[in-house]
Amino acid sequence: MAEPLISFKDFSFKYDSQAEDTLKHIDLDIYPGEKVLIAGASGSGKSTLGRVINGLIPHAYPGTISGSCIVNGKEVADSSLFDLSFDVGTVLQDSDSQFVGLTVAEDMAFSLENDQVPQAEMRSAVTKWAKTLQLNELLKNSPQEISGGQKQRVAMGGVLIDESRILLFDEPLASLDPAAGLASMELINDLATKQNLTVVIIEHRIEEALHANIDRLVVLQDGEIVANDKPDRILVSEKIIELGLREPLYLSVLRRAGIAIADCQQISHAETITNPAIAKSLKSWTRDVKLNQADEKKSNLLELQNIKFAYDDGKNVIDNVNLVVHRGEMISLVGQNGTGKSTLSSLITGFLTPTNGKILFAGEDMAELSVKERAEKIGYILQDPNQMISKTTVFEEVSSGLVLRQIASKEIQGRVNKILKICGLYEMRHWPISALSFGQKKRVTIASILVLDPEMLILDEPTAGQDFRHYTEIMSFLEKVCADKDLTIILITHDMHLMLEYTMRTIVLDAGHVIMDDIPAKVLTNADVLQRASLAKTSLYTLAQRFGLPSADDFVAKFIESERRAR
Repeated sequence: MAEPLISFKDFSFKYDSQAEDTLKHIDLDIYPGEKVLIAGASGSGKSTLGRVINGLIPHAYPGTISGSCIVNGKEVADSSLFDLSFDVGTVLQDSDSQFVGLTVAEDMAFSLENDQVPQAEMRSAVTKWAKTLQLNELLKNSPQEISGGQKQRVAMGGVLIDESRILLFDEPLASLDPAAGLASMELINDLATKQNLTVVIIEHRIEEALHANIDRLVVLQDGEIVANDKPDRILVSEKIIELGLREPLYLSVLRRAGIAIADCQQISHAETITNPAIAKSLKSWTRDVKLNQADEKKSNLLELQNIKFAYDDGKNVIDNVNLVVHRGEMISLVGQNGTGKSTLSSLITGFLTPTNGKILFAGEDMAELSVKERAEKIGYILQDPNQMISKTTVFEEVSSGLVLRQIASKEIQGRVNKILKICGLYEMRHWPISALSFGQKKRVTIASILVLDPEMLILDEPTAGQDFRHYTEIMSFLEKVCADKDLTIILITHDMHLMLEYTMRTIVLDAGHVIMDDIPAKVLTNADVLQRASLAKTSLYTLAQRFGLPSADDFVAKFIESERRAR
């Protein structure tokens, strides 16, 4: 049997800034050519485990180590970060933070340039990996001006060019639209097979990550490995849910229809799962579920009338958009990267000014309002929490808006603590922001806006970096506030689960145009819209097609209805 390429033996680690171990007695072997998915709730230690594999721990993140971690024959604690970089290529969650070159070609060649590789050899290597990663047409582009999926491929090229044997991905799906995420997983699988790579993926979105044909699923909880097996064996039980993660959507609907997952075969994908009882059970379940009547629409809150906007090049990014958003609605705004979702939000909040058209809020023309005046009515939460955070500790950050408004300190204390408890941050209230994960920082920014009690909330990718438990807590809270306070919420999202489960209406943008405005179930069963907007058909749609259900959108709508009733 082959020797493991990565081997943890009774490995524990404690950050210098923490009182307790983040990783506890880890025993884990990863073999050459394996594709391993490391999953776990926020704070479980999965990102820390990744930092050990690529040598950032202990060389960039100091702390106390006990036990052993060997990567490609090197003891991590005794090797330099430079030496380990030749064995492990890391693709970060935020690809932009990895780029150093002015063009895609320069960025891919950067490490070879540092090693003083001859120009001809460098060009040959860039050409090889550009072809492999389908980047030939982008070599002269700036890395910052390409799409999220393309950025990820450029980052992959920058590490693969060193011929690293191990490829480590830190939450590769977090910033990608659904179609790009699916393509990314398929590319990782293809590369691993053809290039004989060992791949470690750190990701809590298990269903999507399984499209990389994962060999082994490792689940962490509180710094310990609580599951380590082939995905099928772990997915059979409901252990994934118990550990604060989301099980694949198709398994949830099969359980709801009375199918015993243990009696199914090839359960890692909706495209392959089989059981003679599935078709009959799904048809029977769908027939028995009744849909509620849609609520009557409330009064208009936000109206966009013939809105156009162009940047300096003169091309309309937003092109004649007309929309009405009603008070108390929770809406998802979807579409591929670069289609105008964030630009539209910036127009609503006043960071940008339309080149044509009018925006009304509760009947008032917003052209006369400053950004500050709009902020009293509309809270805007950016996709990257680091762009919003300005204070040192969690409590200071969440209370900063109330302090600026000169609210009494006793009221600030009460309001902030209440929001921190709802957002799962109360125990961290005195923590430095620098000690938080990306997902925890995201919750801090949401809490800092919710505490101000706005009339409308725009959230850009609210679930990015969130595990299922915190995702559910925050979305359930937003859902309750939406109903109790008539708060209007627009969610800019690539998360099709969020769109299905929590929003009653989906607006689809493509090239600055609204191409569909309907209930989520109808959007996600419209093949033309899915393709144009770079969305991905859900596994529910796949089940409906595979097992001959009369209406895919009826099936999807009824599953959503049953999920909402269960909540």
